[in-house]
Amino acid sequence: MSARVVIPELLDHLPPDDPDALRSRQDLRRINFLMGNERWICRTMHRHSNQTHRGIIEIGAGDGRLCNRLARLFPNAPVTAFDLAPRPGNLDLRVIWHQGNIFETSAPNTGGVLVANLFLHHFEENELRALGRWMAHFDVLVFNEPNRSQMPHLLGNLMHPWINGVTRHDMHVSIDAGFSAGETGRLLDLRQDRWHVRETSTWRGSRRVVACRC
Repeated sequence: MSARVVIPELLDHLPPDDPDALRSRQDLRRINFLMGNERWICRTMHRHSNQTHRGIIEIGAGDGRLCNRLARLFPNAPVTAFDLAPRPGNLDLRVIWHQGNIFETSAPNTGGVLVANLFLHHFEENELRALGRWMAHFDVLVFNEPNRSQMPHLLGNLMHPWINGVTRHDMHVSIDAGFSAGETGRLLDLRQDRWHVRETSTWRGSRRVVACRC
């Protein structure tokens, strides 16, 4: 595939209560389910449960569904979420919600597990390097992002009749801004002397990265 192309996604610029935004979020929940993204994240978190007691942090938490699920799965772990959107009304009371630009927010320095689901692809290289510095204190990093290849575009085309215009646009924009093999760790500057990085991809279009501190 060609180089990453990062352009604005329509959903990011719609008010939270806009009808097209509400429909698109429903589409995204179905897409996440079909791709198995949240199931993979939860399975991965269980394999690193020893680190969760120091905290679970989700960046780009969106509607809060994933951090709600993690709060239920790990009832003894403090859970913190970061997003530009306001705190969702149905969020578990244990979840601490930080609204605002993540680059203007101090990162927790307590360690623990950092999670990002379909979030990193929104950023250019200089922003990803800054995010890499932001997450330097964590013990485990768990990322699920679009795999930048032709197959996800083809699979996305098959879904067009069942998703709205915002989702149709943003799906292909996300794939073009996604990552190929080795890019995530390189762009975040996850150096080999500090991180052990495992990376996989799926035929359904996910690129998955788990980084553990050496």
